[in-house]
Amino acid sequence: MATVRASAVAIPIEFGNLAANLAAIRAALTRAEAGPHLIVFTELATSGYVFTDDNEARSLALSADDPRLTSLADAVPDGAVAVVGFCEQADGALYNSALVLTRSGALGCYRKSHLWDAECRIFATGGEAGTVLDTPVGRLGVAICYDNEFPEVPRRLALAGAEVLALPSNWPLVQRPAGEHPPELVQAMAAARASRLPTVIADRHGVERGVEWTGGTAIISPDGWVCATPDEHGVASTVLTTTSDKSIGPYNDLFADRRPELYTPDYALLNRTSY
Repeated sequence: MATVRASAVAIPIEFGNLAANLAAIRAALTRAEAGPHLIVFTELATSGYVFTDDNEARSLALSADDPRLTSLADAVPDGAVAVVGFCEQADGALYNSALVLTRSGALGCYRKSHLWDAECRIFATGGEAGTVLDTPVGRLGVAICYDNEFPEVPRRLALAGAEVLALPSNWPLVQRPAGEHPPELVQAMAAARASRLPTVIADRHGVERGVEWTGGTAIISPDGWVCATPDEHGVASTVLTTTSDKSIGPYNDLFADRRPELYTPDYALLNRTSY
């Protein structure tokens, strides 16, 4: 087992102001503790989310090697890892992406594979359902927002050895019964518990172009409980224990007990008309 500080940072984002948003990300990194420390920013943190059209998104897009973006590595604390959501332009297409940075530079870039609502008008889909990277804070899984609402994604990352999941998000506010968690958070809690995969969610708050955000920034423990929520600065932070051990008591193991041969579609059942 290992311990890692995790921080989910929901900075105020000024739509369309790349310079101001990049400066806010840099300032938050400068204030962060040295590692081992995972620091997760929100989805599309450099630009904002509610694009009018493709042309507007292109005007705010960055390549993964744009110096304005990669220079943030200078502000990443020693031993820490930062995950920054941005609008990526590559090979003529736009992607909803997250760049993973250390003080030494970029470790990788993930492109969102499950697009929500009108995102399909702007972005191309990424080619993998989340990614796993070896980092100074361990095996890091990265997915973006709606990706995590497909149970296959966090489970896939956990099976690939992810020890913690970074989840930049922009959750539009939806109605829910009084006292209940946001539905996206409930799903994230269940996924974390199902694979013993602690999850660090940085979610937008406030309103952008008429879209009200959930403000669901939270850190979820390996047992599926919310163990940190934002302070007055929009930062949720705690120390997580990470482990590859999936045992639960003397007789059960979350991975060893799986029966994948039983989970494929059973066409006899699907086509059954009477019982």
